[in-house]
Amino acid sequence: MKALILSGGKGTRLRPLTYTGAKQLVPVANKPILWYGIEAIVAAGITDIGIIISPETGEEIKAKTGNGDRFGAKITYILQDKPAGLAHAVKVAQPFLEDAPFLMYLGDNLVESDLRLFIEQFKERSLDALTLLCAVPNPSAFGVAKIDEDGRVLQLLEKPKIPPSNLALVGIYLFSNHVHHAIANIQPSPRGELEITDAIQFLIDQPKKVEARQLEGWWLDTGKKDDLLEANRIILDTRLAAAVEGEVDSKSQVIGRVQIGPGSRIVNCTIRGPVTIGNDCYLENCFIGPYSSVANQVTLIDADLEHSVILQGAKIIGIQQRIVDSVVGQRAELKVAPQRPKALRFLIGDDSQIELA
Repeated sequence: MKALILSGGKGTRLRPLTYTGAKQLVPVANKPILWYGIEAIVAAGITDIGIIISPETGEEIKAKTGNGDRFGAKITYILQDKPAGLAHAVKVAQPFLEDAPFLMYLGDNLVESDLRLFIEQFKERSLDALTLLCAVPNPSAFGVAKIDEDGRVLQLLEKPKIPPSNLALVGIYLFSNHVHHAIANIQPSPRGELEITDAIQFLIDQPKKVEARQLEGWWLDTGKKDDLLEANRIILDTRLAAAVEGEVDSKSQVIGRVQIGPGSRIVNCTIRGPVTIGNDCYLENCFIGPYSSVANQVTLIDADLEHSVILQGAKIIGIQQRIVDSVVGQRAELKVAPQRPKALRFLIGDDSQIELA
């Protein structure tokens, strides 16, 4: 079995961060979102992985992620020259996939469930498609599956006004090679894309064996700022291991599960976990509250931070009011004059400079 990770797209919901970089490389707990998907796929026993990339961000993804050695996998990069739909991505990847069954994974997803269980069921039941679902409070905002009591998929509906269930399509699928025939027989949707839901519906109508399984635990689509912060919170809560490798002076307090990378210096700070701080950072006179991730080479001086994500090379100086629920892009700079406002909330893109006077 092979895997196909979709890592193209323009990331419009995470702008301005994604004007200058791939949304799948935005870090959650100081690790690119894409890498969590790769690790989950390798843990499930699949090591031959194709990654769909776009012309705009493909080279950055290749440079950052490499050939797969760090994950114990072999990665093949596949260029999709335009965002023409998920089924179009499968069509472009057919020379890589050949006739092998495969798992398709949207690269900005994070799930708690072990994928091995679903792969085993797909194989044991000789299915042509298996879609993973998750109960959501607002199903009309998603693709929704109508299923029977045995888990067979009867119909897929894209953002229905009256949903037949509360089960949303997660963005993780398993397919046999019959999906290629299905894709060859569908037409672009009104938005001009080849939709994977149309291909699955074609399989249902054949009829082929199409079933669904519900995820246990959390599912996170990290396409928006608040979703990214929630993913960061959950990963820090469930997976962070305490490890202090940097230098912490005697005036500082490190409380709870805190990770501090090598080369970082902490001077007269209070850090209350769960918090992760990367390599070669400098923090002085700061309070870093729970659910914060600080990437490599960040400078924080006289800063008060909680439930936020600070990307590589950013500088925050002189902001003593608490910054909360914020994402600060790479190399961004925030400085504040002595007369300060009462509250601050930011979504700041790469290379920005902001001074509050």
